[in-house]
Order: sequence, then C-alpha cells, then structure tokens
Amino acid sequence: MPFVQVVEYQTDRPDEVRRLSEEWTREHPSPGPARVTFAEDRERPGHFVIVAEFDSYEQAMAHSGRPQTGEYAERIRQLASGEPRFLNLNVTQQQT
Repeated sequence: MPFVQVVEYQTDRPDEVRRLSEEWTREHPSPGPARVTFAEDRERPGHFVIVAEFDSYEQAMAHSGRPQTGEYAERIRQLASGEPRFLNLNVTQQQT
C-alpha cells in the first residue's frame, strides 16, 4: 500500500531549503521516495510543505531510520521558523 510523509513548516529562508533539498537528492539518490513534491501555500506566504511518496510504509520507515535522513530533518528544523509538523499517512485511495 502506498504511504506518504508530509513535512509542513514556516520559513523566511526558502532558497536555503531548496538548496538543501537539491543537495540531499544529489548525495542520497536511493533508496528513497518514489516522488517528492515541494509546495508553498498561496494563502500563507512562507508556509511550505514537502510531500514524499513511498511505495510502502516499510520503505518509508527504512528511509526515515537512516541517520542521513535524521540529519536532513534537523537541517530543515534549523531553517524553519518554529517546529515543523511531520505527518505519516496511509494512502487509502488514489485517483488519476
């Protein structure tokens, strides 16, 4: 069953988050999410989400358990204004 992890955060340093994420992708190409989406809320400037899609819960937990992933999350915390919110979501339905 697909699984999604969401990181929701505020920052006034979006360019630094983008560079960090690009660096992460270059240095840790796999195994990782099947797809990652970065988005900014149009109604709340400075409010962002990262949506990481995995093939399964097990794959997501293996990825989350890697020390490098923890280091990435900590760097996101340092760039955020306040504490990021982390969501772990079982996908119950997908439509195309």
